[in-house]
Amino acid sequence: MRTTLLAQKARLSQRRRWRVRKRVSGAAARPRLAFHKSARHLYAQVIDDLAGATLAHATTATKANAASRRNFANIAQAKQLGASFGAALKAKGITTVVFDRGGHLYHGVVKAFADAVREQGIAF
Repeated sequence: MRTTLLAQKARLSQRRRWRVRKRVSGAAARPRLAFHKSARHLYAQVIDDLAGATLAHATTATKANAASRRNFANIAQAKQLGASFGAALKAKGITTVVFDRGGHLYHGVVKAFADAVREQGIAF
């Protein structure tokens, strides 16, 4: 039986995420910075995989942004989210992380977010 094109794309996307994830793991000393982008919003969280705990998170999907129905998954929003998230990490005492790009290419929005976090002094 043939799979649909949409199912095939989803399967390949999942394989890309698994491929990245099996090499990236976070600990208390160096937690994992997981980045996710949807069609409309950006999400980031710092995770200690050994403890199974989320240490910090940030998103463009806030109540203030929900009122406007525009797209927040762009480079300008990624820079803004990365800068505020990097400052929040620094305030919590997190200085080094492992970057999990979530199967996305390190280009465009992902690169803009990562560069903005690095500008705040977070090393990865």
